[in-house]
Amino acid sequence: MLDMIRAREVFEASQDFTVGVEEEFAILDARTRSLEQRFEELKDAAQGDEVLRDAVAGELIESEIEIRSGRGESLGEACARQREARARLFGLAESRGLALGATGTHPWSTWQEQRIIDTDHYRRVEEGLQYVARRNNTFSLHVHVGVRGADRAVAVCDRLRPVLPYLLAISANSVFLDGRDSGLHSARTQIFTKSFPRCGIPDAFEGFDAYADYVDFLVRTNSIVEHTQLWWSVRPHHSFGTVEIRICDAQSNGDDSIALAGLIVACAAQAAIDHDDDVAFDHPPGRLVEENLWRALRYGLDGRLIDLERGEEFPAAAACDRLLTWTAPARTALGIEPALPVLNGAQRQRRALAEGVAMEEIFAAEVGETQRTYARAEVRS
Repeated sequence: MLDMIRAREVFEASQDFTVGVEEEFAILDARTRSLEQRFEELKDAAQGDEVLRDAVAGELIESEIEIRSGRGESLGEACARQREARARLFGLAESRGLALGATGTHPWSTWQEQRIIDTDHYRRVEEGLQYVARRNNTFSLHVHVGVRGADRAVAVCDRLRPVLPYLLAISANSVFLDGRDSGLHSARTQIFTKSFPRCGIPDAFEGFDAYADYVDFLVRTNSIVEHTQLWWSVRPHHSFGTVEIRICDAQSNGDDSIALAGLIVACAAQAAIDHDDDVAFDHPPGRLVEENLWRALRYGLDGRLIDLERGEEFPAAAACDRLLTWTAPARTALGIEPALPVLNGAQRQRRALAEGVAMEEIFAAEVGETQRTYARAEVRS
């Protein structure tokens, strides 16, 4: 039985706007750039490194590895920890003939050949979801933002629902799948968010009690045994007292990943500020948010999104400016100025495709960008 009383206590004792960053990487053969199932080897080697020992984690399959910053009192502290762990892990991988990739999907390595890692949690996931779990060979960026107060955390999740497609469009970076152009900007979203149960855009709960009632229902009906089986794109994290934003593709460029994390933190903080200031907010129906989610995964920043308040389309390329305008108060308070790129990963890859560059060459360039930018400890300001 999940202890929702304890979960409430964790949020009531939480601290506003602490930050945790989690980045997922594909483990690759450095020469062929195909997936390599060597997570256990890297994890064991990491035990000899005082930083990596606690920073490295498994994430579903043996050809994937995650770096976790742990709790930072600020975005800057979390990102400094993340950069150091990255540099150490990339060095460790290179010493073993491996490279690490950071696109949302792998272009050609088949899911049928990948093994699920041997942990209690992932054994439950595989047993419960079968094909859905095995098919999910994806890589993403997750950001935890501390929010004090259980009702307030749920309110932040509610206010972030219509923002999620904007963040997805900005982060889209998974063009290739199954050895071909998927035709999508975020194939990762299609095979994870659209396949897993209790995933994607959650309902608006408008308070912790309603959320707790739903979780209790899932437990009582033998639907879940742990809160991490709620795979929504934004969720309250019971153990950390954070709001976890999980909508974004992994970023090929390490600086872009840091910038995106900053934008995400600003969005969560601004949602909390708006709630505190009683800024009017109408919860849009899930079907309307889902329409934008589809547009984001299909067309990314090259398409058009819908302004749900006005019922009008606008160029998706304006999504970043809209979020920067909205989050200006939070960014000023927290000192966040994210330097996002002119083109995101999906746009870079699609433009290369249009110029006749082969998929293998495009992926090689993305992996090269990852090796260049994640493997160093410093980052542009």
